[in-house]
Amino acid sequence: MNIVVAIDSLKGSLTSLEAGKAIETGIKRVFSGAEIKVLPLADGGEGTVEALTLGMEGKLQNIEVTGPLGDKITAQYGILPDGNTAIVEMAAAAGITLVPDNKRNPLYTTTYGVGEILLDAIHKGCRHFIIGIGGSATNDGGLGMLQALGYKMLDADNKSVPYGAVGLKALCHIDDSNVASELKECTFRIACDVTNPLCGDKGCSAIYGPQKGATPEDIALMDKWMGDYARLSKEKYPHADANAPGAGAAGGLGFAFLTFTNATLESGIEIVLAETKLENHIEKADLVITGEGRLDGQTVMGKAPVGVAKIAKKYNKPVIAFAGCVTPEAKACNEHGIDAFFPILRGVVSLSEAMEAETARQNMIDTVEQTMRLLKVKI
Repeated sequence: MNIVVAIDSLKGSLTSLEAGKAIETGIKRVFSGAEIKVLPLADGGEGTVEALTLGMEGKLQNIEVTGPLGDKITAQYGILPDGNTAIVEMAAAAGITLVPDNKRNPLYTTTYGVGEILLDAIHKGCRHFIIGIGGSATNDGGLGMLQALGYKMLDADNKSVPYGAVGLKALCHIDDSNVASELKECTFRIACDVTNPLCGDKGCSAIYGPQKGATPEDIALMDKWMGDYARLSKEKYPHADANAPGAGAAGGLGFAFLTFTNATLESGIEIVLAETKLENHIEKADLVITGEGRLDGQTVMGKAPVGVAKIAKKYNKPVIAFAGCVTPEAKACNEHGIDAFFPILRGVVSLSEAMEAETARQNMIDTVEQTMRLLKVKI
């Protein structure tokens, strides 16, 4: 029997690979001779760097960068075995979890550290980037990232503008004469699952500004500055499009990637599925196993397990899913390629007890074992 296991992380309990290995153990208790391929799975959000890097036998890199508040922090990214591909989460350098509630203010938070990560990877030979841009603390239009990459963002006196959205207020000139020459050789696949434009009622300032600490007055100002930034960018780069779907992602970081680099914005899960070549493995499989921490009505809205199931059904492969818990709405998964799903909880315990890593691992192993025993009876 050939089985492909591609399960998302059970956040707070097991990583994608830990959950996959637990499933493998449960299978082996029943089908000892099964050929099992455990592949990393993520949707471009938190955990993508670890899942893809370790799952594809790459190496994690630690680097000191400028954090969202301007102080030095340690960030992590991954380089795959080809030495050419870097896996990055912008939140590692500019994430909202790096900023205490009482210090959240997008007028001053910066994406500079994101650019420092990219530059480090470029200097190490990477030319292909997979980047998750969720969870930002910033609304600077990617200004800081561009500054780190060598773009001179200048005010009326030809001085560098400050960090944060206030830098957009002062911005008068964009000079790309000092940009790292290697940047032209680089391609960027950006995991972006939002379609917000840069400006307006649906733009980054209005929609995401409040959760980053912006007041109504701040939002109005930032939206104006963002519009001025977009017009200035278009004067220099005619392809710049403030209305492009996803331009407003991560406080305008989507716009910066689309305008200043060779980038495409894509569904996070689609990027991961393509980069891991999951389809090649599924085509040869007898059974596909997937899952995530919680299966619910949102799972069918482009989340990782349904992405796996979609590929499996292309080849008429059976699909089973395991989850930490399921809701009544999870039955929608059965209409989107998941033939059967099972919660792994095996007793009445508190949420904190259920989420303990060893408890979750053992629950996964035992539940998978019993499911495989049922399959063995039918086989």
